[in-house]
Amino acid sequence: MSQYEINLIRQVDEAKLTSDKHIETKYGLGTIRNLSSGCKTLLNIVKHPDKVVNVEECGPNVLKIIFTMDNIKIYMSRPTLFDIPDDVQIRFNDSDIVTGGRGYNAWWGKEYERREADDL
Repeated sequence: MSQYEINLIRQVDEAKLTSDKHIETKYGLGTIRNLSSGCKTLLNIVKHPDKVVNVEECGPNVLKIIFTMDNIKIYMSRPTLFDIPDDVQIRFNDSDIVTGGRGYNAWWGKEYERREADDL
């Protein structure tokens, strides 16, 4: 596990990797399985940036990190409310590029209109 991944575990779950490769959380000693769903999702994105990863189980703390990452592929079927920095650029469906929280919310508004028009 890279130092970057170890730092993400600490940042997201306030957990640490022990010398014998266990994960120590506030709930005790465990394995990577004991990390939050959001933390495991984030690690998958870091390990496999070329794969599409579902982020619907991620909380705002993880989404804030994800939306600052470059060249990743994520899946969301619905918008999630969280603060997106004004300077973050987001590409939807490999074509639409928006900037910041306003762009994110506007894109989802149009997406819901499209789904309604297509009877989805």
